[in-house]
This record gives sequence, structure tokens and C-alpha cells, in this order.
Amino acid sequence: MENSIYVGLSQQMALKTNMDFIANNIANMSTSGYRGQHMLFEEYIADPLGGDDELSMVYNRGQYQDTTQGSLQRTENPLDIALEGPGYIGVQAPNGQIAYTRAGEFQLSAEGTLVNSNGRPIADAGGASITIPPGSREIKIDEKGFVSNEDGQLGQIMVVEFENIQTLEPYGHNMYLNKDQGQLATNTRVKQGQLEGSNVQPIMEMTQMVETLRTYQSITRTLQSENDRLRTAIQKLTGG
Repeated sequence: MENSIYVGLSQQMALKTNMDFIANNIANMSTSGYRGQHMLFEEYIADPLGGDDELSMVYNRGQYQDTTQGSLQRTENPLDIALEGPGYIGVQAPNGQIAYTRAGEFQLSAEGTLVNSNGRPIADAGGASITIPPGSREIKIDEKGFVSNEDGQLGQIMVVEFENIQTLEPYGHNMYLNKDQGQLATNTRVKQGQLEGSNVQPIMEMTQMVETLRTYQSITRTLQSENDRLRTAIQKLTGG
């Protein structure tokens, strides 16, 4: 295979992955607490012929999240919270680990456990769940995450901060995992009765989608032209 085709295919593979990221961002532009995910590209030097014929190709080295704060929207629902600051809410993941999210749409399970929109229990500061007694008439959540009713405190929502947010790995359902458990938040305030909107900018994402598609189509035309050139050359050499 010609070197130009190797390079073109590497570009197309990277662009396809990038398009998947853009599509996912657009699909979540209305998801509470969602943060846009973007790709990191890097040059990859390959030597497929074992000599000095090195190829400069592209590959997706990883991803990073946009850490811009989403706009806060008031809901007046006492079980909704938004984070103002860099912190993340702790959630009990199915595998026993603690996952992290910015989505604060909470509700009560049949047993009175505070859970997120996917039914996963919200973790308290020690990693356990938080239970709201039946018949509670007034639920309050203060800026430090302490949950209380008319009879007193019931627990504190786990809110942690990380030295490097980019080490968080997407886990699905708007949650992240991290080997580092982080530190209890000191620069984050909990806002009851509010939700943080997605920080995705639809116009920017649509623009990137169009640019990515055009680049992909341009490479496709180049590869087709190169294929036609090779076919013609082979036909002339073989007298076909």
C-alpha cells in the first residue's frame, strides 16, 4: 500500500472518533451537569518498511473534558442541587467504587435512600448512603452538603475536589471514576433547589461537526484519486 494511503487512513480513523465525541456532546447539550468531552491528537511516526521511509500519521492520544462551569438553573425542587466551584458529587457505583458526577438531579428510592437519576445511591462523606426518614416535611441541604430535616442532620453529601480534573475517566451515565479519591471540597458550594446546565456550546459543536465532515470527505476524494492513479499505473505496466 502506498504511503499516502496509510497517512490518509490514519486521518480518517481519527476524524471518525472525533465525530463520535462531537455527536455525544450534542446529544448531551441538555443533560444536567454534563461537561463536553474533546479529543487529543498526536503525531505518530511509523516505519512500515524497516528503513528510512518514515510516515507521519495521526492518532487520538486521549481525551479531556471542558471544565467550564455550566449555568445554574433554579428548579425549587429541594432534592436538586448544583455545585458552584470545581467539586464533584460522590455516587456509589455498581462495582462498589465511588463514582463522581456534577449532575444533581436527586430523588428518593422506595426505601427513602437519596439516589441520582439512574437510581444509584448518593454517597455521604464516608462513602455510605443517605436515608431520608419517611414523613419528613422539610428537607434542607446547606452549602457544605449537610442534609437535614425538621428533626436534625441526616448526613453530608460527599463533595470532593481533585488536583487534576483531567485524570477523571468517563464511566457512563454522566459519571467518572478516578484512582485518586480526591479531597473533601473547600472551594465548592452546594446550591439547593438548582441544577447546573450542560456546558456544551451547540453552535461550536455544530461548526466542528461540519468542519470534521468536510475534512473527512476531502481525504476520501484524495484516497480515491490516489487509487485511480495506482490502477492506471498498474494497467500501463501490465499492458492491461
